[in-house]
Amino acid sequence: MSNMKKVKLGSQGLIVPSIGLGCMGMTTIGGVDLYGKADEKEAIATIHRSFELGGNLLDTADLYGPLINERLISKAIEGKREEYIIASKFGFEVDDNELMTGKINGSKAYVKKALERSLKNLNTDYIDLYYLHRLDTNTPIEETVEAMAELVKEGKVRYIGLSEVGSETIRRAHKIHPITAVQTEYSLFERQVEELGVLNTLKELGIGFVAYSPLGRGFISGEFRQPDDFPANDFRRYLPRFQGEQFYKNIELLDEITKMGAEKQVTSSQLAIAWVIAKGHLPIPGTKKVKYLEQNIAATTIELSEDDLNRLERIIPLGSKTGARYDEDGMQLVNL
Repeated sequence: MSNMKKVKLGSQGLIVPSIGLGCMGMTTIGGVDLYGKADEKEAIATIHRSFELGGNLLDTADLYGPLINERLISKAIEGKREEYIIASKFGFEVDDNELMTGKINGSKAYVKKALERSLKNLNTDYIDLYYLHRLDTNTPIEETVEAMAELVKEGKVRYIGLSEVGSETIRRAHKIHPITAVQTEYSLFERQVEELGVLNTLKELGIGFVAYSPLGRGFISGEFRQPDDFPANDFRRYLPRFQGEQFYKNIELLDEITKMGAEKQVTSSQLAIAWVIAKGHLPIPGTKKVKYLEQNIAATTIELSEDDLNRLERIIPLGSKTGARYDEDGMQLVNL
């Protein structure tokens, strides 16, 4: 493995590479390709290349597939489990027929059930970082975290995390058992956690922040110049940020970022990843292609000055309207 810079994630002892690999797009969810066609061979090659370059943190969830994504990872890491850091998530309820029920379940019984199933699918006896994927508004966060804390005591989980939750939930959870990381969508186009003070809360409590979709769901790559450029059944077509007039407004902002990247001889994607790292956070861009993975990892060596950061944030100032990141149903599951 190469000598990629390592960073502390939170203050509970977890050390990770400065970039992780988001694995969601490597499989379908409910039979739907999220980011164009999934290809198992290419996905496994991407995981292996990441490992060679020092990127041994893989981010998955039982929802992805459901369950298929974890099985893909177990195949990719076979014989090298100890050398990888595996993050998985639970909460979107999956029944015994491996179908999504459409409910969020954070009950104690479900936490245990989901974990045992993930261990089996990942072919391992522990998960390094286990997240509650979304808040179950019918179960007190204390109950969910108590159940997660028991898994830590049993040695089945090393560290625990939460996803898409606000400051109050984080404080309540952290009182029950130290939270290592909170994961939320975050990019130059999506800074709600900053606006709402969630990042300040995390800093105060010594909790790490993991940024998923740091490339704005691939938008920052610049390969989509109009809404119809997304593949036919791609879920991004249904996100308000990528529809109609909003799409073209966002393209204008992206063109400014691309221009700045060109001056620094890096791509817009690399600039966006370097920005997240410079802010002190852990980006986990998703990709299933070796080519993009290599570009993403190369971004970890880009140094951005204070002036660079200010310039980027002047292009898209905090509070800019860039369009909702999910449709209405999706936004209801976000509890910031």
